Amino acid sequence: MQEAIAKSVNATRRSRVTAPFRAIFGRALDVALPTLCPACREPVGGNGLCAPCWSKLSLIAPPYCERLGIPFAYDPGPGVLSMQAIADPPAYHRARAAVRYDDIARALVHALKYGDRLDLAPTMGRWMARAGRELLTDADALVPVPLHWRRLWARRFNQSALLAKTIAQETGGAVADAALKRVKATAQQVGLSQAERAQNVQGAFQVPAERKAEVAGRRLVLIDDVLTSGATSSLMVPRGVMTGRKLMRTPNSRNATVTVPIPPPPPCKMG
Repeated sequence: MQEAIAKSVNATRRSRVTAPFRAIFGRALDVALPTLCPACREPVGGNGLCAPCWSKLSLIAPPYCERLGIPFAYDPGPGVLSMQAIADPPAYHRARAAVRYDDIARALVHALKYGDRLDLAPTMGRWMARAGRELLTDADALVPVPLHWRRLWARRFNQSALLAKTIAQETGGAVADAALKRVKATAQQVGLSQAERAQNVQGAFQVPAERKAEVAGRRLVLIDDVLTSGATSSLMVPRGVMTGRKLMRTPNSRNATVTVPIPPPPPCKMG
């Protein structure tokens, strides 16, 4: 017992002695390797965008399509759907996004996914939590879109899971990391048409048998980094529902919702 106390005291003393050196070393690193803005590569004082790039970021706010979250050019009144939502209703119930997918947003996403800028995930996750507040309030769980194990091994992290973690911390929600599994390696969706995107992810996702109870009858929020055609989300939630091995429909499950940081591109006409 005395030996354990002595070790604890020594550790505390070492911590007090080395703390100033760690602080000095940290400041030296900040000077030698300053954090860069992911968009323009200029040094920034903290994590995230520099002031000029922040001013160019296109944050999304109402009015927008109640279903797809696509921003309107003017306020048509509450509950109005876009022409896209009327002509081609998505399988999921609602989608919300934080920013438009412009050059600044693209730089953020690419820095997170391909540049190992994991420091951006908390900021992006907080934006998503604010944008999807109405969807997240009554959600039973957050489900990050999974990566295939090969891509996860190569990248070392799942960006959707990082975003979901921050959103859960902001909202007090739960994350169901294992509720969905990517069983087929797919090509990157970049550059594919809407039909090609749907074909590319066909059969790529399953709900493991042991996880069916986690999703059956529950209101789920899918978390992804980018939404373009909605092919991935629609595949995972036919009629807004994930239910088991083949993500089939079930009348006993409740509508799922989707929160993503990047919406389909420009504003649509009102319906």
